[in-house]
Order: sequence, then structure tokens, then C-alpha cells
Amino acid sequence: MIQPPAPTSDTPALALIGLGRMGANMARRLARHGARVEAFDAQPEARQSLSDEPGVVVHDSLQRAVRALPGPRIVWLMLPAGEVSASVLAELPGLLTEGDLVVDGANANYRDAQARARELAMHGIRFADCGVSGGIWGLENGYCLMFGTDRESAAQLAPIMQRLAPAPDRGWLHCGDVGSGHFVKMIHNGIEYGAMQAYAEGFALLAGHEDFQLDLTAVGELWRHGSVVRSWLLDLTVDALRDPQAMTQIAPFVADSGEGRWTVDEAVRQGTPAPVIALALMSRFASQGQGDTANRLLALMRKGFGGHAVKPESGPLA
Repeated sequence: MIQPPAPTSDTPALALIGLGRMGANMARRLARHGARVEAFDAQPEARQSLSDEPGVVVHDSLQRAVRALPGPRIVWLMLPAGEVSASVLAELPGLLTEGDLVVDGANANYRDAQARARELAMHGIRFADCGVSGGIWGLENGYCLMFGTDRESAAQLAPIMQRLAPAPDRGWLHCGDVGSGHFVKMIHNGIEYGAMQAYAEGFALLAGHEDFQLDLTAVGELWRHGSVVRSWLLDLTVDALRDPQAMTQIAPFVADSGEGRWTVDEAVRQGTPAPVIALALMSRFASQGQGDTANRLLALMRKGFGGHAVKPESGPLA
């Protein structure tokens, strides 16, 4: 077990609310890099997972976690966007005092962040929105952090960002005013949609030329070294290809968690073309069965005008 540095008078402290896969590892990384973490999650199992982590004090209520800190407090939320985050944000004004700072680390819409900042400002509470990238690897490698808030709050958050990031001098950015952090993360995730789709389509084409009997893992490993398409996403793709059973054990269903939709909405709002991201989003919808009605109609239209055969749910063309 990694022992955190001994606390000092300038040790950064925060309450971290939400101890899921991301939140729990962020709490661990902060504590192991010398921060004081007062933690809470509504689920007892999540609290138990951090009960033996040095430097992390786990509380059984939101109130106790917040009240354990001296003012001005920093309360960082790593909760699912939507109703869960909204309910906690509604509760916080009754627990905080003027000058305290709330950080929303969820993948929320940037316009929601701007509205929440205005609501909390009526109570004298400051707000920051922070996009967090790094996934389950962030504990070891550090997180990429993009946040929006005022300059005073950004300065207060800097010691925390330096501990969460891969290094104190990189991997974190005060993007600008409230909303800018979640906006930058939204576009980041839109790019991610397009890049993932390109890799998936490329490897599907490689697999589709059966005459060559290509070793997809070997091709992916080749591209990881010196190629202009090398990336962490390619690394993860190659890791997936190393297990030939993995592809046969899952359904061809790809979820979308919101950011891709918001990115395409933003492209429409601006009138800025983003065809790759839009098509990647549409491909995810298709994987979820959202194109089935249209495809059935297409088959029936072909049958209607040309007498073409249609395929029943099971069996050959008829």
C-alpha cells in the first residue's frame, strides 16, 4: 500500500463525492500525491472499497464529508450527469457557505454548467466545470483535466489539478469561464467518436478481404510503431484483438452516453460541418437497432417496385 506524504498546513483538501470507477481512483491518486480527501458515496459498497486507502477518509453522509473540511471548501462531484448530479447540487447550498467552491466532474452539457453556476452564485458559492479524461488508467497514468471557472477559483484548484494530472506542468488546463471545461470535453469526446469509428471500419475492411488471411493483431502492432495512425486508441484496439474470443462473446451494440449528440447539436447550432463525428454517431444508433424500421421499409419498397426478395427474421431470402 502506497503511503501518502504527511499533511502540512498547505496540503490541498477537498470533499470528493461519487466513488465509482473514476471517482474512487481519483481519490486514490490525490491521496497518494499528498492531498487530503474526505469522500462519500451513497452506495455502501463504493465506500467500503476505499475504507483502507491511506489519506482517504470515507464518510457515511454527504453532510459529514463536507463539514469535515475547513473553509473555504472545495467539493468535487464525480457523479452521473442528470438527476443524480442535480439532486446533490440542490442539496449543497444548505451545507456550504459563501466562498466555497463546487466542481462538477461529470460529462455534463456545458450549458447546464453555466445554469448551475448562476444558481449557486445566488448563494455566494463558486462553481467550476471539469471534463476528466483518462478512464480506468488514470490512477496510474494521470488524468487529462479541462476546466472552466473564474481565475480565483482556478488558482485554488491548481494544486489539485497538478496531483491528478500526469505531471504538475502538463495534462491540465484552465480553459476559460464556466462552461468552457465541459465544452472542450464535449468536443474531445466527439473527436473520440470519429477516431474510434475509423479504426473499427479499417479493421473490418482488413478482416473482410479473406483471401489474404491477414493477422489483424500483427497489422495493428505494426501500426503502433512509427505510423502516423499510432495512438492510445490503437493500443487498446490491438489489446482487444489479442483475445480472439472477445469478438464472439459480445453483441454488436455500441452505446452513446450523450457527448456525441451534444457535439453534433453544437455543429448544427454553429453551422460548422462535422460530417465524420455525425456519421460516427449515426453508426452507434444503427448498432442499437435504431435503423431497423428504415431498413425494413427499404426492403419492402424494393419488393414493391421490383419484386425483389425479402429476408424474414429467420431463414433465407423469400
